[in-house]
Amino acid sequence: MKSIKLASGYEMPVLGIGTWELTGEKCKKAVTTALKLGYTHIDTADYYHNHKEIGEVIKNFDRKKLFITTKVQGSDLDYDSVLKECNKALRELKTDYIDLYLIHWPNLSIPLEETLKALKKLVDDKKVRSIGISNFTIKRMKEAIKKSKLPISVNQVEYHPYLNQEELLNSCKENKVVLTAYSPLARGDILDDKLLKEIAKKYNKTVSQVVLRWLVQKGTIVIPKASSETHIKENMDIFSWKISGKDMEKINSIRKKERIVDLEFVNFDD
Repeated sequence: MKSIKLASGYEMPVLGIGTWELTGEKCKKAVTTALKLGYTHIDTADYYHNHKEIGEVIKNFDRKKLFITTKVQGSDLDYDSVLKECNKALRELKTDYIDLYLIHWPNLSIPLEETLKALKKLVDDKKVRSIGISNFTIKRMKEAIKKSKLPISVNQVEYHPYLNQEELLNSCKENKVVLTAYSPLARGDILDDKLLKEIAKKYNKTVSQVVLRWLVQKGTIVIPKASSETHIKENMDIFSWKISGKDMEKINSIRKKERIVDLEFVNFDD
């Protein structure tokens, strides 16, 4: 599994399994399958309500070889709540540390400095290795970078051919922040795209593989959700081949704009 070095100094696997809307036995089965197939990166969040299921699975694997990302909800960003929620996540995940802990979404009613201070405390206490943000605009990301005493390693945002956030990606690169693309397959909406199907046929790959490869070549980390062994395995086949520069530009040129995840409470205009 290929990885990217974060600003914190730790390595983060380029491909992970997303677990949004995976709970109960379905979650345990999907994560177990992924780990057995060679995945090492699991993406979860307190908001997903599946920490306990994931904890039951990872206790059967070598923790040192895994990379666990989780997130604290935007409603729990005051100092004490961040510490409390992280400790709860550690208990539920049955682990001593979290590889990457993210602010799930910004909350303007709580001073960002307070949240970042709590995150630093967690790193100092070795409960968290790297910190980051999610659903942050360029302006808010730069504010977090400026106010944080530790590197902001990751900004996790919705990113796919129908929401090609080039300006945000370029800003992340300029500020040494790795962008993680969630909903990289637009929850299936891109699978019938005529252009993507033509490119997939050219490379003898699926549309999903082409899109994930496109994102990886753009320098992002991808966390597609998958529950079947077929799709989990399919999503792994993105490293032994490349998309040509011409075809990369064709995908970049898709003009359709469609945000899949409803985040009405986040002001994307600032």
